[in-house]
Amino acid sequence: MKKIDELVIATNNKNKLEEFRDIFSKSGIRVVSMAEKGIHVDPDENGTTLNDNARIKARAVWDACHCPVVGDDTGLFVDALGGEPGVYSARYAGPDGNSGANIDKLLEKLQGVPREERTARFAVSLCYIDAEGNEMIVHGRCEGWIAFERQGEGFGYEPVFCLNNGFSFADIGKELKDRRSHRARAAHILAFYLKGIKKIRGYG
Repeated sequence: MKKIDELVIATNNKNKLEEFRDIFSKSGIRVVSMAEKGIHVDPDENGTTLNDNARIKARAVWDACHCPVVGDDTGLFVDALGGEPGVYSARYAGPDGNSGANIDKLLEKLQGVPREERTARFAVSLCYIDAEGNEMIVHGRCEGWIAFERQGEGFGYEPVFCLNNGFSFADIGKELKDRRSHRARAAHILAFYLKGIKKIRGYG
């Protein structure tokens, strides 16, 4: 496998971009935004799984640049709600993707649910496409539970998603989050693979 030094991330989300930059930089891989590559695409994330949506985003950007690309899709899966909001996490309260409204809806649906039944997990799929167009999917998960109210400032569902130590993703700090989060775990695995440090089952 040809080792790479640069990746385009298929997102316009500044928070995600910053996380990916921090994680991949530790492996000597430079993260480039779509804007820096002059890519302006907004694919319709109409997949029914995280894998589908990660692939849709990565393939749309790869078609525009034919260079190494990573697309991601993340879902929050709450056990008491039968896995909701799941693949529809970003649009849980409507198509505009309003994070505050998404959290409000989630907390409302969990009213009266006790702490021990508020278990949840973040899951992410990363779709990597190399310069030749070959693709692979890497997964990451993080177990936790849903708080009764917002704790701290963060993006997405971070203020209400708590680790088992009781701190929300918005409260744990950047350094710990870059080690513990679902996205960090998947990105570290992919980074090790891309630098030739680690093999992934079925690849390399």
